[in-house]
Amino acid sequence: MKYGYARVSTLGQDLKVQIEALKAEGCEEVTEEKFTGTTTSRPRFEELVSKLKTGDTLVVTKLDRLARNVKEGIEIIESLFKKGVKVHVLNVGLLENTTMGRFFLQTMLAVAEMERNLIVERTQEGKAIAKQSPDFREGRPKKFNRKQIEHALSLLEHNSYTQVEAMTGISKATLTRAKAKAKLSKSE
Repeated sequence: MKYGYARVSTLGQDLKVQIEALKAEGCEEVTEEKFTGTTTSRPRFEELVSKLKTGDTLVVTKLDRLARNVKEGIEIIESLFKKGVKVHVLNVGLLENTTMGRFFLQTMLAVAEMERNLIVERTQEGKAIAKQSPDFREGRPKKFNRKQIEHALSLLEHNSYTQVEAMTGISKATLTRAKAKAKLSKSE
């Protein structure tokens, strides 16, 4: 029997493309999971592996859906090979329990791990460079600049919060926080 496994790293990501590809490949059953690749705890995957038996095929769209590092990937696939389960990676092909198959597997897993590490490295480098800027602020950028907030606060002198929100697009909550912050800085 052909089993498919689809995984994404965050709850906000969509499994639709993976599921469609696995069904198109002829998977009779598709297991879905939303778990980060950095964690080894994947209950749905473990449940799927426990029911696989000799002659079955496990299908994934990409190798990194199974594992994010070489060691874990090799352990998972070797355990499947020992059970007599075939592993089919759609963007690579059928992985075989041969010398060349194992070499290919190790090479592909090493490349996937290297790509992931490079992404993390570049992200950290970019953040380190950004932190050198005096204007750097962690988190989401402000939607409104200081002048816009000051203008909205001045409008509050003759208008209600609802009216100012309608005129400026700045929410009542933001105006309330800005007013409290302005009052605090005046008292200091």
